[in-house]
Formats: sequence, C-alpha cells, structure tokens
Amino acid sequence: MTTSGNTIGKSHRAYRLSLPATVLLLLTACASTPQGNEKPIPEQRDRSSISQLGKTEFDRMADVEMRENSESLKTLMIKLYKRNPQELKKSTSSPLEVMVDWVFEGDHNWKFAAIDNKQDTEAIFLAFKPEYQGDRVLPFIVGLQTMLIKAHGGKTEFYFTDQIDPQKVYNAARNVEIAAWKISNASDAEGKLYLLTNEINETEKNLSFEREFGKIIGRTDTYAIALAEKSQRLISRVMQNMATAVFLPF
Repeated sequence: MTTSGNTIGKSHRAYRLSLPATVLLLLTACASTPQGNEKPIPEQRDRSSISQLGKTEFDRMADVEMRENSESLKTLMIKLYKRNPQELKKSTSSPLEVMVDWVFEGDHNWKFAAIDNKQDTEAIFLAFKPEYQGDRVLPFIVGLQTMLIKAHGGKTEFYFTDQIDPQKVYNAARNVEIAAWKISNASDAEGKLYLLTNEINETEKNLSFEREFGKIIGRTDTYAIALAEKSQRLISRVMQNMATAVFLPF
C-alpha cells in the first residue's frame, strides 16, 4: 500500500483546520464552575452580530480566554476579601460585591489612585511590600488583570487585524504561577502571611484558590500553544524555582 503526498497534505490541513475548534472547547472546559457557595457564572453565547464578522476563530478563542480569566479573577477577589475582610475595610464600607463590580466594570481604565496607578507586576509587588498599608487585595488583582491584558496587546476583545505574540501570552501564564506562589508564601517580618488563601489543617482542607489559579494558567497556556501553532512560531519555555523566580517580560 502506498501513501501519496497529497493524502498527507490533506490530513495535515484537516488537523490544522480542526485545531481552533478543539482549543475553543478546551478553553471553555477551563471555565469557572460553581464550587460550594460560589455564584454560577451566566452562560456566555457567541452572538451573531456585525462585530463577529471581523473575527477569526482564533480571535474568538482569545475573547473566551480573556473573558473567563476575568471571571476567575473576580472569583479570586471575592474569595480574598472573604478570607481577608480587613483589606476590604481599607478600601470601602460597601459590600465586597460592589467593590468587585467597581474594579472590573468601573470607568477608571484600570488606574487606581489608591495604588498610585500601578499596574501589572508593579501592582503585584506592591501587594507584598512591608511598608504598604493599603488594601493588598486591590493591587494584587489589578496587577494580574492588567498584566494579562498587556500580554494580549492591550486588548480584551480581538479582531482579525490584531497581532498577539504567543511568547508574551506564555510568559504571562508563568507570571501567574509566580504570583500564585507569592500570595501563598509571602509573609511579613513576624512570619505572618500578607494575604490568607488556601486553608489546610486537621479539620479542613480548602484549595479553592489553587484551583482558580490553575484554571487561569491552563487557559492562558492552551491559547499560547494554539497561537504558536497557528503562526508557526516557537515558544521559549522557561523553568524557574518559584522561591527565586522573577517575572518574565510580557
């Protein structure tokens, strides 16, 4: 039996054409699911509209990735305020849901005077500075969200004219890993954690923070790899010791 070059070419093209749909399913599977008392996230549907005409399948993947990552960060912010209520009091006397909605939906362009308008990794670093006396949850979440936005070319909605660098998206996923490690380990001079997250003791084991970070990392990695395949670009993979890791450029 012989195999022609045309047959191989057709098979390869079929694989490449099916890749966007497969990745979209993986990104959707990484979407946040209700855990315990968490509120279910409203179902998102791909609406037929004029704006959709200017999108490729990879643009829609990026839309899904950014949207679901934002939902995960909202969930993390709520969880952090519940575990660290003293931080919310530093920002507002309003309910935490009001604070979270304002951070993610407010007309502030992700610049907050309370954290000196810091963004991305500068904001994340601020959350763990000993001298900082403000709300530590705010710069941590703002830092993660703005870092992901910048890694995707400064946008949260994408069209066929947009160019996203898969290496920057990959690096952003590694930075989320570093941030997740920091929040679980960074402590003050007395050995007290700046922010409480997962709780593990003789009677309770709560790893919901770790799972939410894992969803963000998984979605971001999946999109970076798919984008690299589509653009035929190699990703330089980096291995770091979390205790000494530095944030990668994005």
